[in-house]
Amino acid sequence: MRSIWRTLDRGLARDIALVCLADGVVGLSYGAISVGGGLPLWVPILLSIVVFAGASQFLFVGIVVAGGSPIAAMVAGLLVNSRHVAFGLAVSDVIGGGWRRWPGSHVMTDENVAFAMRQDEPAQRRAAYWAGGIGIFVCWNVGVVVGGLAGSVITNTDVFGLDAAFPAVLLALVLPALRDRRTRTAALVGAVIALAATPFLPAGLPVLLALTGLLFYRADKPALEVSR
Repeated sequence: MRSIWRTLDRGLARDIALVCLADGVVGLSYGAISVGGGLPLWVPILLSIVVFAGASQFLFVGIVVAGGSPIAAMVAGLLVNSRHVAFGLAVSDVIGGGWRRWPGSHVMTDENVAFAMRQDEPAQRRAAYWAGGIGIFVCWNVGVVVGGLAGSVITNTDVFGLDAAFPAVLLALVLPALRDRRTRTAALVGAVIALAATPFLPAGLPVLLALTGLLFYRADKPALEVSR
């Protein structure tokens, strides 16, 4: 564990810490929504430890609190989390083999996968993945416990704007990448597709459709050397 933090540079460690903090705030919102909606405190806590998938957890609680079937909520959560299959293939070498597969797969999130894939060196990729995954796991679960305990008092988290903290931090992190025209085009196309699909599809699926924006990304072609 100590080697992970020694490998991270200061800028990367700061970005990971910001995302962990934002996830903790969103976890607080999730805990408050769950308990405020009538669920016992142990339900959001158990889901956060065993499932550990924010979008699926929000979807599950939303369906159950609205009176839907827990089985339907579970199926919807699995569908939303299907993107992790692609994530697993992308970071398979980062997680490593043996016993690391189990905890490494469990702490897999959109955020630590993104941090890992941004790094050039294998050691940096591993450090970013594990630091992000462990940090988010701890902050999320602490936030869920605190939010759940406050759920009987804070029944409407929208009043406090807790749901806006996480996307605001993510937007701040991705803004530098949008300076590149190709990346900006792919992101814009994906955002338009997601917004157009949001009124018609369950939560989480519009985000998956946004990945089609990658089709509009054109990588630089290596310059051809012409011998004279």
